[in-house]
Amino acid sequence: MSITTHDAKAGERRIDHLLTHYGQTHGHHLNKAIHNFAVPLIMFSLIGLIYAAHPVAAYLLIGASLVYYFRLSRNCFIVMLAVSAIMLALVQAMGPLRLELSLGIFLVAWVYQFIGHAFEGKKPSFFEDLRYLWIGPLFVLSPVLGKFGLKW
Repeated sequence: MSITTHDAKAGERRIDHLLTHYGQTHGHHLNKAIHNFAVPLIMFSLIGLIYAAHPVAAYLLIGASLVYYFRLSRNCFIVMLAVSAIMLALVQAMGPLRLELSLGIFLVAWVYQFIGHAFEGKKPSFFEDLRYLWIGPLFVLSPVLGKFGLKW
């Protein structure tokens, strides 16, 4: 897996390029629908799994992710800061069942992701570039931003 492929062309914002490329492997309506619930669940459960291992590790992952989002755009940072805060609060509210619930959600959501990609007939984007693990939540949230006339 590469972390340097598909760089933006001159004059193109990196976030726009990454979202466009991500969209090329997420065109099937069923795959999109699955992503709309599975991507947030994967993000949520990953935070939960890491928090269960050690809360500081979860905060570090969120912090590092927010640095990446900030480098993409101010709007990415603001939206993902809010999303991360909500997810972190929900993870904390899970209490002693945090590990078991997070693991179950994580596994089921990934199964659905791969089912979606089977319908799509294309492999997940992160197989070719790990950055797409962070682009997935932005892709899912893009239509919501669009309804408010906002862009990343």
